Amino acid sequence: MSSTSVTWWGHSTVWIADSGTSLLTDPVLTDRIAHLKRMGGPTPVLPGTPDAILLSHLHADHFHVSSLRKIGDGPQLIVPRGAKAFVAKSLGPAAVARTIELAPGDETTVGSVRIHAVPAAHDGNRGPWSRDRALAIGFVIEGDARTWFAGDTGLFDEMNDLAPLDLALIPVGGWGPTLGSEFHLDAADGAEALRRSKASWAVPVHYGTLWPIGMGRVRSHMFRDPGSEFARFALQKAPDSQVRVLAQGETLTIGRPA
Repeated sequence: MSSTSVTWWGHSTVWIADSGTSLLTDPVLTDRIAHLKRMGGPTPVLPGTPDAILLSHLHADHFHVSSLRKIGDGPQLIVPRGAKAFVAKSLGPAAVARTIELAPGDETTVGSVRIHAVPAAHDGNRGPWSRDRALAIGFVIEGDARTWFAGDTGLFDEMNDLAPLDLALIPVGGWGPTLGSEFHLDAADGAEALRRSKASWAVPVHYGTLWPIGMGRVRSHMFRDPGSEFARFALQKAPDSQVRVLAQGETLTIGRPA
């Protein structure tokens, strides 16, 4: 296997470079979203324009319209089935022309990689104030490596079907102390997801970045600790996997140079 690299920019924003193709997941490139403020890591500085952007669901902290506008009109947008109407409304008809909708089981090609849509146990709709509706999905990227970007999810049975993987980007924790456990993973459930998916490497994401304004001292361990806790649980539940806890802006490279 040649090398594959991932750079975590906080929350669910990850730059993936595989087989000469660059992908960006759920980009949040600003320091604030509504009541959420970036309280960990620097403002992302991308190395260029990705070939495609993978959007897991319509929630504003994953499908962030302002960040997509900052990137510009070059990349393909890979979105869940049902999301194209929101793309049209929020980004315009030119963005629709470069949008590909996928449901679990569907796949598409970007550059030298295949992108498979896989299930996610999460509410994919925009929010209770919105009529915009779409699925929530994850993605498996197949190039030099098999990489699972889970998006936002709770545990689901089909995680076993993802195995084997070279790398899993697993969301642990989140943006506030009141998130429910049904549609999210805490550190222990994240380790269980790693056990089921049998990834050789895992990187925890989704924690330690966004937090409600004015709540910086409220349950701060839930902001700070999910990554290290995930690594601790993974030693017990998935001892054959290697976990790398990245700081925002840090890169993990797996495999070897071509």
